[in-house]
Amino acid sequence: MDRPLISIFETEETSAEIHQSMRDIAYLSGVLSDLGSQNAFQTPAEILRFLRIIQLINEEALGLDEPIENSDTLFYRYRNRYKDPEPPSRKRVEQIINVLVKYNWISKQSRQLKMRDVGKRMMDALIRLANDSLAYYMHDDIGRSLFQARRDAELSEAYDDHGISGGNRIASMIRNLENAIELMRERELEMLADRGALPQLEMIHQLMLELEVKLNERFRQFQTLEDSLVLSNLMQQGTTALAEGTNLSIGMIHKYLKFTTMQQTLLSSTIHPEKVREFIMKMYDPPIESDIPNSHQLMSFMEQDLYPGEAADGLWVPVKFASPLSAAAIHEAVHYLETYEPIVDLVSVQDEEEEYVAEEVAIDKVGDLIGQSEWLLTKSMIRTEEIEIYMDQVHEAPIEQVVIEATSPAWGDAINALTAVAALIGSKRMSIEPATEDQLQNRLFDNKMWDWMRQEDRRQMARQRYSGRPGSTEKDKTEEGNGDLE
Repeated sequence: MDRPLISIFETEETSAEIHQSMRDIAYLSGVLSDLGSQNAFQTPAEILRFLRIIQLINEEALGLDEPIENSDTLFYRYRNRYKDPEPPSRKRVEQIINVLVKYNWISKQSRQLKMRDVGKRMMDALIRLANDSLAYYMHDDIGRSLFQARRDAELSEAYDDHGISGGNRIASMIRNLENAIELMRERELEMLADRGALPQLEMIHQLMLELEVKLNERFRQFQTLEDSLVLSNLMQQGTTALAEGTNLSIGMIHKYLKFTTMQQTLLSSTIHPEKVREFIMKMYDPPIESDIPNSHQLMSFMEQDLYPGEAADGLWVPVKFASPLSAAAIHEAVHYLETYEPIVDLVSVQDEEEEYVAEEVAIDKVGDLIGQSEWLLTKSMIRTEEIEIYMDQVHEAPIEQVVIEATSPAWGDAINALTAVAALIGSKRMSIEPATEDQLQNRLFDNKMWDWMRQEDRRQMARQRYSGRPGSTEKDKTEEGNGDLE
């Protein structure tokens, strides 16, 4: 190409043109979204009615029909044009008009509905999309891929040749062609078995020839060395696919004609062993364009029961037997395979009875169990292990010493430590009492990163009442747990 293609992926995203084009897409999305919320797209019939309405507006904008004054004019024009057993109501037509006006597809003037440029382009895009889909679904599986490949070539002519990117049309064309070839291989037996498949085979071959011409035309558009280097892989891939598809379609046509005329072919009185040997060898590895059927195709035709008793239910599988096997041994093996029943052990299911054990607790122990459950619940939410371990070692200490030495001088650890101390006091595992001056002067902590808001709060001693940890005895708990919270 002598000029770069115009593409949204190659244009600066901050340009005004990009913003305007994306705004058009937003308008299209808004129209479809609003109409979808009004249940206008719930059935194919409703979608078709919407497309008919915008087609009427489109024809008026092109000067092919009389001006449309308002929604009533459009309503009656729809009823006169289309033989719809359930035409849209006035309210529905008015709703569609209001949505189109909202997103600047059309404008309401005093005596006319006027189409805007963005509406013209979006309506054309929707109608072309519907027509392309209709043409696509009017073909069979193979024809759809070939039709899409030819459509890609036409879009490349309509867009790429005029400097507007069509979106990798050549690559899409080659991929659709490869998909069609793969489907042809899968459905080869089905087409050969269908006695009315010759027109379809001829159409497939004709599409292959048209695609070859169009692909060569596409490649000729890229004349410079740089472009040819970029498309070298695509050119090689496309040429290979076209050659394979053309040979495959020719071979299928030859085989089809050979099969249909096989019964009318005259046999000569002389048998040529070399030709018979060559025929058998080619059956197992026939060339692509050959009209010689392979063994699988030949046996599939035998299943059509052209001669009484020839058809057999099952699957034809080529098998090579060793020569020493006798007919009786083969018959015995086939009988064994047909009557074989695997022996498996019976599944034994043993129902296990559930045993329930009753545990009795003395009434004077219920309080202890409830207290222990509450303490475990508290420990699951508050970390008290550091304070408990420290108090097991010192048994009593000033509150400031407990907070700092059990954790660290950091402010956050002090908050967590005080929360743990409060939990231990609430569960009667620690107690707080006033401290003497001698007890406070034992340790001074100058490296802490926080300070007390009230100095009298630090004049308290924390004392362990009982540990409640593994190793503590019931006697310890009784002796140390008789005090009250202070």
